[in-house]
Amino acid sequence: MVEIVRSSDLVLVGFLQSLLENANIPVLVADNHMSALEGMIGAFPRRILVPEDHAAQACRLIVDAGLEAELRHG
Repeated sequence: MVEIVRSSDLVLVGFLQSLLENANIPVLVADNHMSALEGMIGAFPRRILVPEDHAAQACRLIVDAGLEAELRHG
């Protein structure tokens, strides 16, 4: 699994998860429980992970959605 997005924005994370799942890309949203423990103040961002063999397609979808700035590079 590779991390493609890290964000504290719950709406963005939900949107990206839905976008990727609708394209049949397996998605794991990591750190959901840690975020709940810290009281939802945004101190611990959630990470969107996809299988390495789906990463390029997932990134293309995110770019096409106009959210290129959210991608983790490097």
